[in-house]
Amino acid sequence: MSVSTEKQILIEQRVTNEAKSVGAAYLLWFFVGYFGGHRFYLGRTGSAVAILLLTIAGIALSVVGVGLVLLGIVGIWVLVDAFLIPGMVADHKNKIRNDLLQQAMIAGQ
Repeated sequence: MSVSTEKQILIEQRVTNEAKSVGAAYLLWFFVGYFGGHRFYLGRTGSAVAILLLTIAGIALSVVGVGLVLLGIVGIWVLVDAFLIPGMVADHKNKIRNDLLQQAMIAGQ
């Protein structure tokens, strides 16, 4: 069973309205990336919490010297995220689209 063209247009409109912004994600990455802000925004809570905890531990342990290693790991992770943000936004859009299509299919039965 397929979804009508009218429903597909409505679904795409909702995807556009509900999708996360690449620009907003990059702003969060730039200003609060070391605290996982961009990942919280994009719905990747688990990895955002991991970044946050590594940053806090890194700051707390920087007196001992071990913290600098942790902060270095977070720095590399956040740098790699600069290249992954567009894909994360696309994944979020696809998830919204699939959920709405599934709801439309169920409602059409």
